Amino acid sequence: MALRELTLSYACLDRITTTSSMSGVCLPRQIRRVIPGCLAVILFVSYLYITDTFGELSDGLSYRSCERHRFFPKKIWQSWKVTPFEFEERDLTMARSWTSRNPGYRYEVLTDENALYYVETHFGPDGFNRPDIVDTYRSLTAQIIKADLLRYLIMYVDGGVWADIDVEALRPLERFIPERHDEQDIDMVIGVEIDEPDFKDHPILGQKSQSFCQWTFMAKPRRPVMMRLVNNILEWLNNLSEKQGKPIAELVLEFDDIISGTGPSAFTTAVLTEMSIKAGYEVTWQNFHNIPESKLVGGFLVLTVEAFAAGQGHSDSGNHDSRNALIKHHYHASGWPTKHPRYNHPVYGEVEKCNWNRECVAEWDSNTAAFAILSPEEQEQQIALKRTMDAESKKAEEKKEQANPEPEPEWKPGSQWFSP
Repeated sequence: MALRELTLSYACLDRITTTSSMSGVCLPRQIRRVIPGCLAVILFVSYLYITDTFGELSDGLSYRSCERHRFFPKKIWQSWKVTPFEFEERDLTMARSWTSRNPGYRYEVLTDENALYYVETHFGPDGFNRPDIVDTYRSLTAQIIKADLLRYLIMYVDGGVWADIDVEALRPLERFIPERHDEQDIDMVIGVEIDEPDFKDHPILGQKSQSFCQWTFMAKPRRPVMMRLVNNILEWLNNLSEKQGKPIAELVLEFDDIISGTGPSAFTTAVLTEMSIKAGYEVTWQNFHNIPESKLVGGFLVLTVEAFAAGQGHSDSGNHDSRNALIKHHYHASGWPTKHPRYNHPVYGEVEKCNWNRECVAEWDSNTAAFAILSPEEQEQQIALKRTMDAESKKAEEKKEQANPEPEPEWKPGSQWFSP
């Protein structure tokens, strides 16, 4: 594009000088002498403008080039504790589903050992020179936070396809963009994960009731939404550190903190904000509630819930046998809630176990509200009774397992909410 515009500029200039000489216009010798230099400066400035160099410098990003990618890079990214040479069989099976269905793509896994080097290389003094990003990543001890932050950094630097280690590819990546869309018009490909807006005002489920999926998505490099997301995470961590009076390495984080700070809720907030800027009007979740087919808004191609989140048992997500299901999330690597627990009522447990069933949630709300107005003594009695019942139930279950041992299923619908 830049070369074509420069060529046209030269042609136009040649026409101008030719026309001037033919019309008998005589310019002073001093002016004729400086014309070539002025034209050279104009052409150089035009080249900088066309290639967006000024935009690059104004953002303080002198690392590499901010070229406009017309197509998604053919790269598949994952991160895990170890290299693919040391994968367990289940992880190896997942990895092969991506490489076998997409032989023309480069496949790369960052590990716990080399991820820091990647961050330091691209965001250190010889990269984007963002010491705040490097220092924060070094300080983090919560693995789920590091994993979330890393995926956004990778997608900003390199772009391509991100997939969690426990995600299986059901279809080739060429199916991620329906034929009716032009890849050159798209900056990101994302899918709906949870579409339950009726719960948006619920005190616990509200922030999780409307979200895009971030266990798999596609992005072109250097897109502002990824840096917006990274900056939001850094601000959130610093604010939380100040609130708790602890360094980032010692922060106490619960399940909902992760979801809203770096997970699907944070991802969704950044995406909707960037969509609104690009589209020129406020984009809300209502734009994507119950969408029957993919929808392109502000450069973001949003796929239906069935594409990336089939089989959940909620959000009308369908099943993995559908031709619209592109991936399958097995959830075997989703054990982080054990370190960052959900809200667990002492008598009625976790509302997430309802898996967005309206009657179940309504009953949980009613029971917990009734519990809250009891006297402290009555509450303690109910808690003690619940503990006794749980202990008896556990003993009965252990006896049953000893008599009839059966392996636990690897995955079941909605298991992201039931992870032990």
